[in-house]
Amino acid sequence: MEAILERFPFAYYHIAMRYLGAAGLAFLVFYVIFRKRMPLRKIQERFPKARDYMRDAGYSLMTVAIFAVISIWSFKVLQPYHLLFDSFEDMPAWYWPLTVIPMFFIHDFYFYWAHRLMHHPRLFKRVHKIHHLSTNPSPWTAYAFHPFEAVIEALIITILCFTVPTHAGIIVLFMIFQIFYNVYGHLGYELYPKGFNRTWIGRYVNTSVAHNQHHHKFQGNYGLYTLIWDRVFGTLRADYDESYDQAASRRVLAKKLS
Repeated sequence: MEAILERFPFAYYHIAMRYLGAAGLAFLVFYVIFRKRMPLRKIQERFPKARDYMRDAGYSLMTVAIFAVISIWSFKVLQPYHLLFDSFEDMPAWYWPLTVIPMFFIHDFYFYWAHRLMHHPRLFKRVHKIHHLSTNPSPWTAYAFHPFEAVIEALIITILCFTVPTHAGIIVLFMIFQIFYNVYGHLGYELYPKGFNRTWIGRYVNTSVAHNQHHHKFQGNYGLYTLIWDRVFGTLRADYDESYDQAASRRVLAKKLS
């Protein structure tokens, strides 16, 4: 406990700055500066209300605190037991980027099943409903979790420490990537081009449209980075491609009119 209390302010500050940087920048660009001039159309044309932004930002700051505690616990308290290397010099330089590959798929698989679990009626009503108060998500929705769900989400750090022989710094970089992709998923705008969802790789990439559908309609599209598990386990919404095509077509039309 002493180690957690000692390191908490430092950990909270750094995680908060990463989150505020990613979510804040996306919000500033898409929801403030270019709100009426952005050549990309919103997936849902209406915008959330100010109270939605404030609620999501408040829950997000609590989530950051939980991520800070779990990070310290995983990296410092459990240090004698996990698989992490102490120094980058312990392995050749080419090794470290390769460790991101298992991290990516472990997190994607973990998130899919944790997310589906959160949609169990009892857990949804008591826990996951907080996240789904935003049926029209914004960048601030990315970390807007009930504290219990925030713990479940943050435990991926612990899992990675015990499953991937890497360096703590690589996990930190991976979690920064996670923040940015999470913000994109809740952005409310689709950034991938028209037809991307029907390409051989685009069929398996999770998009902002896919996750926006999940928030708007509550069922299906449970993935984080990919749609692999949604396709394997039959939870990809049947109307996903149609919704993506509509959003992408509006984007193309907006560019032609600009």
